[in-house]
Amino acid sequence: MREEKPGRRRGMPEKRRAIMQAARVVFGREGYSRASVDTIADEAGVSKRTIYNHFADKEDLFHSVAMEGAHQVTEAIAQIMERHLRKIVDLRDDLIDFATERAAAVMDFPDHFALVRALEAEVTRIPPEMLKDWREAGPQSGHVRLAPYLRRIADRGLLRFDDAEEAANHFNLLTITGVNQRTFYGAVPIPESETAHIVTSGVDVFLRLYGTEPERPARSDGS
Repeated sequence: MREEKPGRRRGMPEKRRAIMQAARVVFGREGYSRASVDTIADEAGVSKRTIYNHFADKEDLFHSVAMEGAHQVTEAIAQIMERHLRKIVDLRDDLIDFATERAAAVMDFPDHFALVRALEAEVTRIPPEMLKDWREAGPQSGHVRLAPYLRRIADRGLLRFDDAEEAANHFNLLTITGVNQRTFYGAVPIPESETAHIVTSGVDVFLRLYGTEPERPARSDGS
């Protein structure tokens, strides 16, 4: 993990919080390269000197903001997984409900996913160490956290695979990634019916690949 730079200071949590919130907005709006510390200071209502009292430089600030958001989203997704996948009642229904809520969670973190869009647009300009940290903490490692749940489901004889992480990656690609790509991480809303179609068809393909039970009719709600 990235070591804390000597220029960063602790304390004054209110100002630090204001700086990070302002930075999240500015980086999401202007991107990493174009965003300036002066603009972030104006947005936060603090002096440029105050920012440097808390963060060594713009890279340090961007790293802090990106990692905080990634951890917040990861924690929210962990709760969604626990809610839907800890105790399986009906595998297809539970996977559909999980993927639907997981996809909708993007809307709960609009500033963070604006930052994600900026990060992806400028990936060649992002310092490699920062990009590595974000990959390990953020959505690109989501399949790693999903894999243990799929292993437990497989232990019950409901799924069959050789590699749980690969199966989890396929699940995400077939469901959540499809919604994220269509909405650009929540920036362009789509009808709930379209989300339901993406998720349901993705779950059905996943179960054809990895399920052990025969296919059954769709739910009464049309999915």
